[in-house]
Amino acid sequence: MNLDDIRDEREKWFEWKDNAKRKAIVDALPNTISNLTCKLEDCICISSTSITKEELEHIHKAALGLRPWRKGPFQVFDTFIDTEWRSYIKYNLLKPHVNLKDKIVGDIGCNNGYYLFKMLEEKPKRLVGFDPSALCKLQFDFINHFVQSDIKFELLGVEHLPFYEHKFDTLFCLGVLYHRPNPVATLKELYKGLNKDGELILDTFMIDGDEPYALCPGKTYSKIPNIYFVPTIKALQNWCEKAKFSSFEVLEIKATSLDEQRRTEWILGESLDDFLDEQNTDKTLEGYPAPKRVYVKVKK
Repeated sequence: MNLDDIRDEREKWFEWKDNAKRKAIVDALPNTISNLTCKLEDCICISSTSITKEELEHIHKAALGLRPWRKGPFQVFDTFIDTEWRSYIKYNLLKPHVNLKDKIVGDIGCNNGYYLFKMLEEKPKRLVGFDPSALCKLQFDFINHFVQSDIKFELLGVEHLPFYEHKFDTLFCLGVLYHRPNPVATLKELYKGLNKDGELILDTFMIDGDEPYALCPGKTYSKIPNIYFVPTIKALQNWCEKAKFSSFEVLEIKATSLDEQRRTEWILGESLDDFLDEQNTDKTLEGYPAPKRVYVKVKK
């Protein structure tokens, strides 16, 4: 597989009408702002002591033009991007379980790169994000225009990982597995992307149960159309074993809360509250168990 050919083809995505408009927004961001500061807190905060009113208005309008914003939040000067997900809740849950210092780290399905920006404080050797979404790439470019990091964003997916130019010490794959029609094959691709003794941090929807089975939803699950399998923990462990991972550690089990995922003006659409049964929020609108996630660490 020639990844450079794929990269060249995907760069053409930015010539499509809506993507071209959004790319123009990012390309027009001001380059004259000095004294930039970035604080990698729960909200990634970008500030400057020398910015004009016109520049502030330009940046606010640009951020609005890149909606919907899913992962965050971000404070970009006086613009607070109140994203659908309070992603620091997940990040803070996982942070005690990993050591990224001097590691080669990849985030598969990285969205706009929020987690990658947060990982900068851990001093990894290299950070690479994978996400085949033009909008996510442009949101990343918007934030990185001011953060000025050396994070690499690839318009590639998990299927390209076995062919990537180098392997990784640590991979994150958060909220991806249930979007894949063949979860064992996906886990094998992740396995192939790791260095010897490398580790994978994974989260996925789960259902309760002691037996190794999985829910196979109909057209939608929680109004999401492309959900293929929602396993019990035992089923997920069996999938990981079939992919040849040598260990399986459950880090946390957590139901998705309305505090973590909710509708804001920055997403232009519905969120978790719209996906649950009004009469019984333990169920989705389709009658399935409400979203619950399991977080695991597995090693090569």
